[in-house]
Amino acid sequence: MPETITITDDRTGKTVTVPIEGGVFPSSALRELDPTLYCYDPAYLSTASTKSSITYLDGANGILRYGGYPIEQLAEKSTYLEVAYLLLNGDLPNETQLTEWTHDVTHHTFIHENMRKKFAEGFHYDAHPMGMFVSAIAALGTFYTGSKDVDDPAQRNIQIRRLIAKSPTIAAMCYKFSVGLPYNQPSNELSYAANFLNMMWKIGDYEVDPILERAMDVLFILHADHEQNCGTTAMRVIGSSHADPYSSAAGAASALYGPLHGGANEAVVRMLTEIGSIDNVPAFLESVKNGEGRLMGFGHRVYKNFDPRATIIKETAYKVFEVTGKNPLLDVALKLEEAALADPYFVDRKLYPNVDFYSGLIYQAMGFPTSMFTVLFAIPRMVGWLAHWQELLNDPAQKISRPRQWYDGPGERNYIDLANR
Repeated sequence: MPETITITDDRTGKTVTVPIEGGVFPSSALRELDPTLYCYDPAYLSTASTKSSITYLDGANGILRYGGYPIEQLAEKSTYLEVAYLLLNGDLPNETQLTEWTHDVTHHTFIHENMRKKFAEGFHYDAHPMGMFVSAIAALGTFYTGSKDVDDPAQRNIQIRRLIAKSPTIAAMCYKFSVGLPYNQPSNELSYAANFLNMMWKIGDYEVDPILERAMDVLFILHADHEQNCGTTAMRVIGSSHADPYSSAAGAASALYGPLHGGANEAVVRMLTEIGSIDNVPAFLESVKNGEGRLMGFGHRVYKNFDPRATIIKETAYKVFEVTGKNPLLDVALKLEEAALADPYFVDRKLYPNVDFYSGLIYQAMGFPTSMFTVLFAIPRMVGWLAHWQELLNDPAQKISRPRQWYDGPGERNYIDLANR
C-alpha cells in the first residue's frame, strides 16, 4: 500500500491527500488546499528544495555515502580525484576514465600570470587568505569567456575541470602572498594532494612525505560534499539564475567563510588552546554546562548519533603525528573527548565529536596557520558545489530560486512630509 499524508484545512474543511516518497511529500499539497498558503520554515530545517542523487546522509544513524558508496570505504581505498569523478558522474571511473580525468585536471592547474602578478598584489599585505580565495575564484571567471555558456555541456565540463584544478593553486598563492614568500608553480608530475603540499611548502630540496600526502587526500575526500549545507545551497541558489560557475562558487565560498560554517575547526583549536591542560578539562566542561562557554567540535545540525567522518579523521591524525610529532593539544583533545562522552549531560544531548574536532589539529601539525583552515575546506568542497550546480542545471524541475516570505511589517499607511515627522 503506498504511503500518503492527508492534510485538512480547518478553515474550509477542504482535504488533500498526497504521496510520501522517501519521507518527503510535495509542497503542491498546500497549493491545492489554498494557492496563497505557505509553510514557514526558518533556515529550511524541514524543507527539501531539491531532489539529488549525489550524497546520502542519515544523521540519526551516522551514515554518509557518496553516490551510494560508504564514506569509510572511499576514505580507505579511493583518492580525491576518483571521488571527484564519482560525485560529478554518478559512479566510480574505470581505469581509462580515471587516467583521462586525472590528466585533464592535472594539466589545468596553472593560472594566468595576471592573477598572480596583478590581482594578488592588489591586496593588503595581511589580507586574510580566505578573503583572497573568494575574490580570486570570482575573478577567475573573467579569464574564460565561455564560462557564461552554462547551457553548453562541453563548456560546463571544461569550467568544472578548471575550477577543481586551479583551486589548490589559488589557495597556495593566497597563502604565499599572506606570508610574503615566493610563489611555487604547480607540478604536473605530482598527485592532486602532493601538488598542493608542494606549492605550499617547497623551499630548496623539499619532498612531499607520502603519509602527509595520503592524509591530505583523505581530508579532501571527507570534505568533498555534505548534502544541502549552507555553502552548497548558496551554490544552487546562485546557479539557478544561470550565473557562471565561478561567480556561483565564489558565493558558496563566501558562505563557507562564515564562522558558523567553515570556521568550526579553527574554533576548536582556539578552544583547546584556551583550555591549555588536561587538568583544566573538568572545569571547562562545567562552565559549558553552566552556559558560560561552548563545546566546539561536538554535535552537528544533521548527525544526531555520531559523525562517521570523525572516526576516520582521528585515525588519520595519529598517522600524521608519527611524521610531524604529536600536536601538543592532542592530549587536551583526547581528555576532553573522553570526559564529554562519559558525561550524561553531553551524551543525552547527543553531542559527539564531529569532523572538525580533529581536523584542525592535523592541519596545525602539518604547518597550516589557522587562517588557512577554511581555505583547506573550500578546496575539496569545490567539487561538491560543482556537482550540485551541474545537477541543478540538468534538472527540468528546477527554476530560479524564489523563496516566499511571511510579511510581518506594518499595513498600508500614508506618506508623512519630513517637516511633520
